[in-house]
Amino acid sequence: MKPSLIVHGGAWDIPEEAFEACKEGCGRALEAGWCVLSRGGPALDAVEAAIVELEDAPVFDAGTGSHLNLDGRVECDAIVMDGASLRAGAVACVHRIRNPIRLARAVLERAPHMMLVGEGAERFAAEHGIAQCDPKELITEAELAAWLRCRNDKHAAKYHRGHEQGTVGAVAMDREGRLIAGTSTGGTCCKLPGRVGDSPLIGCGCYADAEAGGVSCTGWGEAIMKIVMAKAAADLLRGCAIADEASGMRAAREAVKVLAERGRGTGGLILLDREGGPAFAFNTPHMAYGYVAGDGTFVTGV
Repeated sequence: MKPSLIVHGGAWDIPEEAFEACKEGCGRALEAGWCVLSRGGPALDAVEAAIVELEDAPVFDAGTGSHLNLDGRVECDAIVMDGASLRAGAVACVHRIRNPIRLARAVLERAPHMMLVGEGAERFAAEHGIAQCDPKELITEAELAAWLRCRNDKHAAKYHRGHEQGTVGAVAMDREGRLIAGTSTGGTCCKLPGRVGDSPLIGCGCYADAEAGGVSCTGWGEAIMKIVMAKAAADLLRGCAIADEASGMRAAREAVKVLAERGRGTGGLILLDREGGPAFAFNTPHMAYGYVAGDGTFVTGV
C-alpha cells in the first residue's frame, strides 16, 4: 500500500497576512508525518507527529496559541481514531497539556475508556508519563490581547481576525494500510468554561473506518455536531463503489453541503478514502490544508 497523508489548520476567514504562516505550518506538519510514513512507520505515529507540529504553531487554535475561554484560560480537546478497530482515544477540557494529541493517543492505547475530561484526563496524563506544563505557557500575546478586548468590550469576531485559523487535524495511511485520523483544538474564543465542541467527539470532529475512510473536521462545532459530520462523510465514502479522487471530493463537498443546509453552519473537512486518496472541502472563505501528492511532493494552500 502506498502511504498517504493530509492535514488541516482550520477553516475560517483567514486574513491574507496569515496565509504564509498557515501554509508553512501545514508544510511542517506534512514533513513531520511524511518522515514517519516514508520510512515505513505506522500511521498512528505519523498523525501524532503531524498534529504535534500544528499544536506547537501559535498561528493555529490548538495547543500553544489556543483561544481563551470566558475565564481567560486555555481548555484543549483532542481525539485520535483507529480505522481498523474503530477505537478512539479522546480528551477534553485539559489545561496543562502542551500537546493534547499525545494524551489522546495514550487514552487510545492504555485506557479502558475512549474519552477522559478535565481533572481526570490530567491525572491520567501524570500517571502515564505525559508531561504537563504551566497553563500560562499555552497563552500567546495575540490571544491574550484579543480576550482582553472582548472582556472590556462586547465579544466580537473583529477582535480575532488573524487568530481564528482554527482547529487542526491529520489523516494518514501507512504501507500496511492502517488508517488513522486525529483532530485537536483550543475551541472557540470566550467559550463558557467546560464547553466541549465537535473536535474530540467520535463521528463529529473525527472518524476513521478502514472500510470507508478517515475524516477530520473543522469549523463551527455546534453545527458540526448536529449532523455528525465526520461520520456523515465516511458514510458517503462507504457508498462509493470505486474509491478515486472524484468520489472523495464528492463525499467531502456533500458533507459540507449538509453542514450548511441542515446544520446551518460553516466549516470544512479533510479525508482519505479507503485507498488513501486525499480530498477536502470547505464553505468558509479559506481553509489551511496540505497533502502529499502522488509524486511525493507537498501541496499546501489556504
